[in-house]
Amino acid sequence: MNRREQAVEVVVRGADQLGETPLWCERTSRLWWLDIEKPKLQSFDPETGAHVVFPLDCTYAGSQAATVGGDRLVATDLSLVRLSPETGDVTPFLTVETGVDNRLNDGRVDARGRLWVGSMDNQLHRPHGRLYRVDPDGTVAIKMDGIIVSNGIAFSPDGRTLYVTDTRRHLSFAFDLDLDDGAIFNQRVFADYSRTGERPDGACVDVDGCLWQAFFAGGRLVRYRPDGGVDRTIPLPVTNPTCPVFGGPDLDVLYVTSATKFLTPEQRASEPLAGSVLAIHGVGQGLAEHRFG
Repeated sequence: MNRREQAVEVVVRGADQLGETPLWCERTSRLWWLDIEKPKLQSFDPETGAHVVFPLDCTYAGSQAATVGGDRLVATDLSLVRLSPETGDVTPFLTVETGVDNRLNDGRVDARGRLWVGSMDNQLHRPHGRLYRVDPDGTVAIKMDGIIVSNGIAFSPDGRTLYVTDTRRHLSFAFDLDLDDGAIFNQRVFADYSRTGERPDGACVDVDGCLWQAFFAGGRLVRYRPDGGVDRTIPLPVTNPTCPVFGGPDLDVLYVTSATKFLTPEQRASEPLAGSVLAIHGVGQGLAEHRFG
């Protein structure tokens, strides 16, 4: 395992309570991400430094994705809405779950334009969450259940391996994915932290097929080879990194969101970058995000 210091740049100095799901948009040349618990969609233009905020009328904003038409598809509580980046107008799309004390959390679009999004228990200990596949026509299919906190949804470069993490079970899984019919099979444990109780969080995959995962309350990023072995660990200047993604014109900047959630006042005082968006250069190259639709 290779663990070495890496220069970390602060690109948006903020105080996100639970910054999450960063995605690079090649059309707007912007980084997009959320604050889940102070619900807002945000964008950052690295060329101009512009930071734009879209407040959201919900309790939790779980994840977001780009659409073919240019809107952002945002998970708000247990529903999905479309938000126009030009006007900020929000249009309901569909409700994914009802009648449970859950919320939607991490999500990502596959190579066929389908959204894979997970739900999580608001109490953080009951296995009430599920993994859903949402098709562009609004069809919703349950693909996995028994999840406490869904996270770390990512796809291999060929689109045929799906990664899913249950943060509170301290496990990351890999599935084979049939791109034609959207079925997943051959579930296996990809990384197991159940003995240590560490919390693997959001993730992305690079062009080499390696999975980059943030560790909430762990202050680091870990790069896994496709076989599950660890080949690099990067310590970060925040306790609660939440999710990495590659961005920039060449997809060679690794952006990382972070959170102030669960930090004591003393930790907040000693950790001025908590809740900021960070950037790391020279560690690899990412994959372009797929669009819903």
